[in-house]
Amino acid sequence: MRRVFGKVRVRAAVGASLVVAVALVAAGTALLLVLKNNLVGQADLQAENAAREVATQIATGKPYEKLDLPDGADRPVVVLAEDGRVLAAGEDVRAVDGKAVTDRHPPAARQPGGSDDDDDDDREIKPGEVEDRARHSGGTATVGDRTADYRFATVEAKDTQGDKAVVRAGSPLSAEREAVGSVRTAMLIGLPCLLLVVAGVTWLVTRRALRPVEGIRGEMAAITASTDLSRRVPEPGSRDEIDRLARTTNETLGALQASVERQRRFVADASHELRSPIASLRTQLEVGIAHPELLDAEGAVADAVRLQNLAADLLLLARLDAGERPADTRVDLAALVREDVSQRVGDRVAVRVGDLAGVEVAGSRSQLGRVLGNLLDNAQRHACDSVRTSVVREGEWAVLRVEDDGPGVPPQERERIFERFVRLDDARSRDDGGAGLGLAIARDVAERHGGTLAVREGSVFELRLPAA
Repeated sequence: MRRVFGKVRVRAAVGASLVVAVALVAAGTALLLVLKNNLVGQADLQAENAAREVATQIATGKPYEKLDLPDGADRPVVVLAEDGRVLAAGEDVRAVDGKAVTDRHPPAARQPGGSDDDDDDDREIKPGEVEDRARHSGGTATVGDRTADYRFATVEAKDTQGDKAVVRAGSPLSAEREAVGSVRTAMLIGLPCLLLVVAGVTWLVTRRALRPVEGIRGEMAAITASTDLSRRVPEPGSRDEIDRLARTTNETLGALQASVERQRRFVADASHELRSPIASLRTQLEVGIAHPELLDAEGAVADAVRLQNLAADLLLLARLDAGERPADTRVDLAALVREDVSQRVGDRVAVRVGDLAGVEVAGSRSQLGRVLGNLLDNAQRHACDSVRTSVVREGEWAVLRVEDDGPGVPPQERERIFERFVRLDDARSRDDGGAGLGLAIARDVAERHGGTLAVREGSVFELRLPAA
């Protein structure tokens, strides 16, 4: 059962049917009440008209035995004296409210259960007048051998002699009950049929609407089973939520594919970069063991340092890829530049310091120091005679620039140089050129700090960070 109701189509069909059922029951109940009230009101009006016609005849002085009374089956009428005597009754009228019309009883206007209009009973009417307001009540009447329910209207009148008479006329409720019963029966028959139609239409519409979702699910299952991230889910092109879901899924697959491919290239490039210094270091150690006098200790130390730096770069990249957020501390870029430049005593080209604006940024001091160091190292490798750095503030941004007088970066390569393990000069030695990770690390750190790193003109590298 839970498996059946776990389907979206079933839940949608059941939910729509319940909503329609509640709405129809409420509307049907209101309709029946309105219909019943209207029909009862119409019966009251017909009974009142009949009572007033008879009361008018009495007020004009017409004798009771000559009163023109309506047919008893349609409008049972009984005329009572003030003391309860029956003065006149309609044809075949045997009893009203279970009491024979020949019995003496109090006037019907004084019986419990009458209308709320009894506030006019105390007003004295004059001879030849008819009471202004009628009183309505429900009751039964026996006409011939048949007893039925009626709505009664009671009106008082005085004849020309000043004698009061109470006219009680009824209107049958059979038409009201037949109409209400017919409507109720039609609703009871039509409601289940309508609910079946609603459930069926909802099922079909939901099934058609969810068909693309099933296609997306099936394709995603196939992609997961085959691990082929180049495949894409079908896009229905309907410009609705499902179409946007398909496009977003394809964008996610594209990003995942790019991430996996980058990870594979990263592993391959890292293995390639590590192989050379490890092989060189092993060779030097084997030669040193066999011929101690030929051991190149400085070369072995250089290879070990290169391995150490490469391992540190790989570790930092792994932490950045894992989503490590920088520490939320304030860093003075000008102080960071002065500290880094003061420690560069053995550089091939001395670093000149330009304008240093006092501006702080939020982030990790060690990571931002790594960015500055990588940019200065890159400038040192390509500079001819000059390397210059400066810090300025432009609006809400802190801008750190590093420039050199080298040949510059070609415009078509200004984005590619920030990819991992990319070196533009393939002919230069790996020892001089590095592993090609410095600029990639610098851009990743800049983006983690909410900033950017780009090449502006020639060989001017510009780091922009939000000012704290």
